[in-house]
Amino acid sequence: MKQVISAVCILCGAEHEAVPGITTCVKCGGILDVKYDYKYIKSVLTKEKVASRERTMWRYLELLPVEGRQDGLRKLSVGCSPIYNAPALAEVIGIRSLTIKDDGINPTSSLKDRASAMAVVKAAEAGLSTIACSSTGNAASSLAGNCAAAGFHSYIFVPERAPKGKVAQLMMFGAKVFLVKGNYEDTFRISAEAIDRYGWYNRNAAINPYLVEGKKTVSLEIAEQLEYKMPDYLAISVGDGCTIAGVWKGLKDLYEIGFIDKLPKLISVQSEGCCPINRAVNEKSAIRPMEENTFADSIAVGVPRNPDKAILAITESAGIAVNVSDEEIMAAMRLLGRTCGVFAEPAGAAGTAGVKKAVELKLIPSDASVVSVVTGNGLKDTANAIKAAGEPVSITPDMECLCKRLNEGAI
Repeated sequence: MKQVISAVCILCGAEHEAVPGITTCVKCGGILDVKYDYKYIKSVLTKEKVASRERTMWRYLELLPVEGRQDGLRKLSVGCSPIYNAPALAEVIGIRSLTIKDDGINPTSSLKDRASAMAVVKAAEAGLSTIACSSTGNAASSLAGNCAAAGFHSYIFVPERAPKGKVAQLMMFGAKVFLVKGNYEDTFRISAEAIDRYGWYNRNAAINPYLVEGKKTVSLEIAEQLEYKMPDYLAISVGDGCTIAGVWKGLKDLYEIGFIDKLPKLISVQSEGCCPINRAVNEKSAIRPMEENTFADSIAVGVPRNPDKAILAITESAGIAVNVSDEEIMAAMRLLGRTCGVFAEPAGAAGTAGVKKAVELKLIPSDASVVSVVTGNGLKDTANAIKAAGEPVSITPDMECLCKRLNEGAI
């Protein structure tokens, strides 16, 4: 990989060879970050070259830690999800410009496909065909789907509270699924022990440095879709911290190679019932565990495994950390659906809820431009979607009943 120099520990600075199976620093156990040769990348990559390529995340090959195209490996078509200018939603929120990036359009309906697609490629490079992870839901279903497409095996550990829609995906993709009687911390621990014992490839994004590199493609796409004219702010929901770390890594990569001349400030959005990363940012304190007290399961992570990169991303970008209630998330789900036609799961709508809250709290100016990323589709969690949207009106099949219900203002 000419574009990759090494994998660097973000705690002690030790550099390691960027081999496919590397996870944490061998010296201190810290999280690793992939270090690129930007001079080389600038010499071989142009915006025109990117625009001419296949419409998947692999169009940014020179900015990714992979050996090559992996043409012999069957893969899902991940990436190049749409963006929508959302003037009606911007008006409701009270912001000058709002753009929605709908990553729920990915093959298994979440942004996590970007990390799982990378996991499949890196596992293949390592000579492995069995991949495992722990997840609150989306990472699990994305891994199962991407493994199925590649002909790989997957072992998945999810908390027993995981939504049935996500578990159904897992089973349909043929994954070996374990419902863990406990919270996400318990789930992560048993998956880590199993991975060590059985030698499976580790897809846990918190400790696998390559998965952040997959996630960063969402910000590479946003830049390209905006013709490299960056917004003032970029909002993203946060659980373990890996996604916001990836978003920031992608933006910095583009800045380093001269594709963009401005770095947006990040808006880190967590549920107020489970916000350990935002609490640490706002209080300038160490991470402390929290209960997982939110219906937004995809960001219900009381003990985040990748807080350092996330906190660094928020602070380096001069960003803000906003907490929202479950009721505010539900309101954002309705707003996205009714003004944009975008169906978001709770965690997917949290970013937009955070934008609205930030405007209300005057944390961002009303004349700002913002991109909000919807990280997952509402079909992932239909029970909470119905709770947010409400039940339909029941009628008998005759006009008299219909007219009566309409006159009553039932709909």
